[in-house]
Amino acid sequence: MKIQLITLLSAMGALVITGCGGSKDSADTAASTDAPAGGFVLTTDIPPELIEGTPQPIKAPNLEQAPTSVPQLSVPVGTVLLSKEKPITGSDDFPIIGELSYLTDGDKEAGEGYFTEFMDGVQWVQIDLEQSSAIAAVWVWHYHSQKRAYHDVIIQISDDPEFASGVTTLFNNDYDNSASQGKGKNNPYVESRFGKLVNGKGTKGQYVRLYSAGNTSNDMNHYIEVEVYGVAQ
Repeated sequence: MKIQLITLLSAMGALVITGCGGSKDSADTAASTDAPAGGFVLTTDIPPELIEGTPQPIKAPNLEQAPTSVPQLSVPVGTVLLSKEKPITGSDDFPIIGELSYLTDGDKEAGEGYFTEFMDGVQWVQIDLEQSSAIAAVWVWHYHSQKRAYHDVIIQISDDPEFASGVTTLFNNDYDNSASQGKGKNNPYVESRFGKLVNGKGTKGQYVRLYSAGNTSNDMNHYIEVEVYGVAQ
């Protein structure tokens, strides 16, 4: 897949850095040119819209509606995609649908053959970056062929594969601590083809763990893709 990274032009504040892969729709890759000096705005391939099935009511407190454009985040120079085809483990090692490898294979399309489905209840998946890194961003697509919100979405970073120590939480919308990782202050959000882009804030770690506990349409847990960006240390 193609990763596009955009920095400042010397006069206009925008310099485009392009990775390897195919073409993009300009409406889906437009990025702000107001990144601070020394940084650039992160972009990636955005999958096409594909909404299927009967809409289900989305009931969640303080619900954040789906974005209508590509989210933007300025990241440090040197930031690259670290997670492509990296090893994946999880609390449910035998998904109901798909394979753990789907999470880092670069495919973000909606529909059958692109997502992985895990059992109900609190489940987690974990990406091993294979070396400690400064995490700039985590970009997550749970499911986007239906408007829905996932419960207890938590993203954590650590150098400990067991997450018993040195854990930093980047995102947590578990308002009642039902996942036993502490109460979160982030809002639940409606899934979309634009994914959820979370600031890594330079957090150091080799492992990225993501929790969820079902969604507003059913009790199962799903992932299409997880992209972790940063600078290897």
